[in-house]
Amino acid sequence: MNISDGMTWAPKGRPQPVVKPGEFVFSAVRLDHGHIYGMCNGLTEAGGTLKYVYDPDPAKVAAFLKAFPQAKAARSEEEALQDASTHMIAGAAITSERCALGLRAMEAGKDYFTDKAPFTTMAQLNSAKATVEKTGRKYMVYYAERLHDEGALLAGYMVDAGEIGKVIAVTGFGPHRLGAPGRPAWFFEREKYGGILCDIGSHQIEQYLAYSGEEDAKVVASRIANYAHPDYPELEDFGDCNLIGAGGTANYFRVDWFTPDGLRTWGDGRVFIQGTEGFIEVRKYVNLASAEKGGGHVFLVNGQGEKYVNAVGATGFPFFGKLILDCLNRTENAMTQHHAFKAAELCLIAQENAVRMK
Repeated sequence: MNISDGMTWAPKGRPQPVVKPGEFVFSAVRLDHGHIYGMCNGLTEAGGTLKYVYDPDPAKVAAFLKAFPQAKAARSEEEALQDASTHMIAGAAITSERCALGLRAMEAGKDYFTDKAPFTTMAQLNSAKATVEKTGRKYMVYYAERLHDEGALLAGYMVDAGEIGKVIAVTGFGPHRLGAPGRPAWFFEREKYGGILCDIGSHQIEQYLAYSGEEDAKVVASRIANYAHPDYPELEDFGDCNLIGAGGTANYFRVDWFTPDGLRTWGDGRVFIQGTEGFIEVRKYVNLASAEKGGGHVFLVNGQGEKYVNAVGATGFPFFGKLILDCLNRTENAMTQHHAFKAAELCLIAQENAVRMK
């Protein structure tokens, strides 16, 4: 895992299997984004059995098999989708193609687990909702900045335990390093990547809904710009957004592609959670200008005082085990379908209504 490159960010945790080998089988289809490695790490650590891998690019398949030698290269997408023993298809296709893959997977009787952002248009979202309703299959999303980060998870546990009272506001910052020469061409095509608020903004909206407990929200204002990348005219290198939750909570987030080369990691991702009785700050990936390595820095202040916790190794990544059990038992303990779709819907609205500043 390259800590300086968000596209290859693939966290590893300790094995926490919830099933025996062969009880939950999944296959990886489409390897266009490096997040597929993190997705497969999480599922295999939770006991999932990785059977097939498929991508039309043999080089991507060969690289994947070095990381996951237990997998078998499928001769076609259809071979993976039609395999009778497979429960789930995990995919990280080009963003605009993720929904179509999900529809094919669900029509084949499989649950679907996709990298974020799960959609680039509202029409895609509506088609996924209809297919979920028709097939009874799951369309789950890898919102990694909360689900695969121990600091973010520990903050959620603190919120749930009432450590800061009732959450009234969430503020998020999601800067990323661009690393343009290492990005594929589709990454810079607006129709294919969906826009910055649709893409990395989806993490921010999902974590806001999770921490606030909101089931719906309204996009009050959103903005996008390309300040410094004229060679990539369809890229948006800055975006921000305000939301108000149905229950009255507030959210602001900012995302950008301006991580400087001097930062040791790919982005200084942070979240601030304000409650009626205290607040939490999470420094997800780095504690600036300190000798400490890694992230997972959680700061809590409430009526009992100030507390710092390094969350690395404290929580593990329980989402993946819960997701496996949800697929087997048809429950919704890892994430509800409503939550996955609502986060996607709000980022699509934010993107569509955004004011262009530059």
